[in-house]
Amino acid sequence: MSASGGNPGGGGNAGRGAAGGGRGKGGSRDSSRRNAQGRERNRGPQRSFTENAPSQRTRRADPARLVAFEVLRAVAAEDAYANLVLPARIRHHGLDKRDAGFATELTYGALRGQGTYDAILARCVDRPLDQLDPAVLDALRIGTHQLLAMRVPAHAALDQTVGLARAVIGAGPSALINAVLRKVAARTLEEWLDVLVAGETDETRIAALRYAHPEWIVRAMRQSLVAHGRQASEVNDLLEADNAAPVVNLVALPGLGNLDEVLENGAIPGELVQGSALSSGGDLGRYSSVREGTTRVQDVGSQLVARAMAAVQLDVPAGGTGNSKAEAWLDLCAGPGGKAALLGALARQRGATLLANEPAPHRAKLVSQALSAVPPETWQVRTGDGREVGSEAPESFDRVLVDVPCSGLGALRRRPESRWRRSPKDLADLGPLQRELLASALAAVRPGGVVAYVTCSPHPAETTAVVADALRKRDDLELLDAGAALDAVSLPGKLDAGHDSTAQLWPHVHGTDAMFLALIHKKP
Repeated sequence: MSASGGNPGGGGNAGRGAAGGGRGKGGSRDSSRRNAQGRERNRGPQRSFTENAPSQRTRRADPARLVAFEVLRAVAAEDAYANLVLPARIRHHGLDKRDAGFATELTYGALRGQGTYDAILARCVDRPLDQLDPAVLDALRIGTHQLLAMRVPAHAALDQTVGLARAVIGAGPSALINAVLRKVAARTLEEWLDVLVAGETDETRIAALRYAHPEWIVRAMRQSLVAHGRQASEVNDLLEADNAAPVVNLVALPGLGNLDEVLENGAIPGELVQGSALSSGGDLGRYSSVREGTTRVQDVGSQLVARAMAAVQLDVPAGGTGNSKAEAWLDLCAGPGGKAALLGALARQRGATLLANEPAPHRAKLVSQALSAVPPETWQVRTGDGREVGSEAPESFDRVLVDVPCSGLGALRRRPESRWRRSPKDLADLGPLQRELLASALAAVRPGGVVAYVTCSPHPAETTAVVADALRKRDDLELLDAGAALDAVSLPGKLDAGHDSTAQLWPHVHGTDAMFLALIHKKP
């Protein structure tokens, strides 16, 4: 885990408190037992306090920290997704850009570092962490991240976290939080990490503690690197990249939007693909182009795989030899609609049509909303099981994108809570569904067409193994050069995805989510 910047926050500048209170033998005054106002404190010398005197301690919740606390509570208690809850809470509390940035770093940092922070807190709390009130534990995680990984003065982190606890949890728990965080503040993050790994010889355990990932994910990432032709020794770089706060990636829908507005307000042109931009974040809803949907938030890795599928050269015209009708495209697993919107815009430019399929009705509505900026004659949304499309519409599409449900191990930097939610069982449970969806896509594509099999995971159980199983079952399929296809749609000389039968992007190499792409051509 690496330290990252942040707003130091308010509070914490009042006079220093004093320990204890009372008089010495013979009635002599003991100045060390009185506070800054000269009031006597008749409490034991072991009691810990914030640096402020009682009348000056914060008794309200700082809005930015309150937002972080509310998001952590929603994630823990409601199984919510931080990236969906956080913008709504920022708007609800009316945070300005500076405080919104602080709340974002505090929220994501506390979620990313949860495993390591809990290991530290376990050394500072006199009971098992699972015996703490969950709200108290979330407040401790917020305080720990401020103390160890943000540029927040210790007194401000203590004072403001205790004030938050007093306001939203109660006075009793606030005393415990104060005492525990003072113990946390006694060491730097590096010193704590040295304490945690002292005596450990297992490299996986050491990496899990130092980089705040579950041990099974550390092993999975090491295995994934090797499976995709990289060195196992890169795993620490990969884990560190997962912990870096990602910049917001934007894309202007081709032929429909432009980036002028966001570039005029501080965004910079994207480094990997044309029509993209990088933003420091904040409330993107203030931009009219974002509200209208012609500029969208989308990781550049997702942009690249969608563009690669759309651009790959087909060896037979749409509809077969001698048929020049417009191409038909299919996004088989379209929700929530990011790739579908980009594909819809690209299809419009090329005179093609897009069918976007999504099984969940509420997600199908999100797909329709995402596509609303694209003229309606270009696209249609189907609500139904993607596994049935191949049998209902056999050999009907020229290009099929099947971005299957997966573990999401490739997007841990953007979904920090998911690393603590996932388990190895997810890989086993998702495998059959991934294979069935790919089989449906292969049935739905016409001879001469292409299927793009995509996952936001580098794990071989979800990537190369699924593709290999599909190829073994049929002799009319072949892999196209996915790396070359990605390089062809990126800015010249910037991506270097390689030239291989499948392609794997990496956060620590390409600065993208760890997207996997296989382009499967059905022979005519």
